[in-house]
Amino acid sequence: MELIRTPLVTSRRQLLLAGASFAAWAYLPRFARAAEQRDPRLVVVILRGALDGLATVAPTSDPDYAGLHGAIALSADGPHPAVMLDSFFALHPSMPEFARMYQSKHATVVHAVATPYRDRSHFDGQDVLESGFAGPGRVQSGWLNRAVEALPRGERVASALAVGPTTPLVLRGAAPTVGWAPVTLPQADDDTAMRLVDLYTHRDPALASALSQGLQLEKVARGDDMKVKPGGNAATAMRQVARGAAKLMAADDGPRIAALAFDGWDTHANEGGAVGRLAGLLSGLDGALAEFESGLGAHWRDTVVVVATEFGRTAKINGTEGTDHGTGTIALLAGGAVNGGRVIADWPGLKPTSLYQARDLAPTTDLRAVLKGVLADHLGIGEHALATSVFPDSAVVKPMKGLVA
Repeated sequence: MELIRTPLVTSRRQLLLAGASFAAWAYLPRFARAAEQRDPRLVVVILRGALDGLATVAPTSDPDYAGLHGAIALSADGPHPAVMLDSFFALHPSMPEFARMYQSKHATVVHAVATPYRDRSHFDGQDVLESGFAGPGRVQSGWLNRAVEALPRGERVASALAVGPTTPLVLRGAAPTVGWAPVTLPQADDDTAMRLVDLYTHRDPALASALSQGLQLEKVARGDDMKVKPGGNAATAMRQVARGAAKLMAADDGPRIAALAFDGWDTHANEGGAVGRLAGLLSGLDGALAEFESGLGAHWRDTVVVVATEFGRTAKINGTEGTDHGTGTIALLAGGAVNGGRVIADWPGLKPTSLYQARDLAPTTDLRAVLKGVLADHLGIGEHALATSVFPDSAVVKPMKGLVA
């Protein structure tokens, strides 16, 4: 069996749960911003397939909303009422945990947001979302990996860990630390793997250390917290992946920065309104956020979870009561470190003349501004690094202030 120097990827039976994947870079406690008595955690959740932001956080007071979203439009009354966040926006009823966090000022919505991408290809849209570049370029590094490289220096674990079928692009790239020794372990049983650790202990101690840490992570992934329960579905899988990730991140020597990707958000047909397909997916996302809150325990106070997607969906539903590929959507922030209780929106309106290309919610906020704001205020990354290396050629996009408490 040959060890390949690529990011650690365990087999599908461990952590690939109904389209969910998890990757993390590990940091020792000295990553903490000691002067502020903080030990920050950052989780990036990517929803692949394009989220209908108008169905998740609905502008119920916009006079054009109900007519455009038709049978799937949310309402503040009826058998499944949406949760009013303020006098204009209402949250999907399948997200009671996020609503609670919002009321506790630990969650925020940024509406009418988008990456710089303006076409409607999932592949290219996800490339832009995860790479951090202004356009699709098939680059092999992600903005979160480059953010890790730009962090204020501190003591770090000497290996990078990634679990899932592949490392999400957002965390791919060159090794962020000296002595980084990632490995791939192809379908190895425990005895074989331990023999490999013993072999490499003398030949390549850094590689052996990385492999040993990977095996420990694999044991967590095989634990009861991460097993798909009988009758499970995508919503259950999201919760289980988040539970396992939180367990890892709560450890004193566990990861401080992580990325998860949840598939299945392409709701072309039978999207559903307050109940239905999207409602089930949002319930899973809501449960995943709750798992992070409970699993991180006291560390939740120093945590920010960012939820983003490649683009939004059309403002008007189609003939199958679904929505097609669009542009503007939402980003969600949750965590004890979030300055929450707000819907941040430069609202463009939904009149025909206000829609982007006469079909989509027009984006008025660049997603990179949101991400920059979190990286600057939560992790202490400087504006120059954000504009040149983390999100190249983005100096005109200023970090959004006040997102972190």
